[in-house]
Amino acid sequence: MPGRHGRGHGGGRGRGRGRRRPIRNFLEPCLLLLLRSGKSHGYDLKADLEPYGLGEVNPSLVYRALRDMEAQELVESEWDTETTAGPARRVYNITGGGLSHLRQWADDLRETYRILHHFLEMVDRTAETDET
Repeated sequence: MPGRHGRGHGGGRGRGRGRRRPIRNFLEPCLLLLLRSGKSHGYDLKADLEPYGLGEVNPSLVYRALRDMEAQELVESEWDTETTAGPARRVYNITGGGLSHLRQWADDLRETYRILHHFLEMVDRTAETDET
C-alpha cells in the first residue's frame, strides 16, 4: 500500500534507501575550504573532495562551480605556466569574499546541525517508547 507520498513501504527504491546522499549544493563550500589552504588546480581539487562525502564528482561539475564562483568573485584564477610539464592550467585561489562566504556556509551548517541533532534526539526518544 502506498504511503502518504505515493511510494510503497517495501522495496529499496525509496529516496535515499541503501545509499548515502550527498548534502545538496555542498560542492561549493568544500571547494572554498580546500582553497583556503592555498592555490590549487581544478584537477587536484576534484581529487581532494573524496573525504567530504560527495562521491565521485564529475570533473565538469567542479570546473563549472569554479567558474561560477569566479563570476561571483569568491575565487580568482590565473594561468599556471611554470609548474606543469604540459599545457598551462588554471590555478584557483580564494578571495576575501570567498572567505566570508565560507564562514556564512559554516554558520548555516552549524544551525542545520543543531536542528538535525534535535530531530534525531526526538526520533531516538520516540523509538525508546516504541520498544516498551
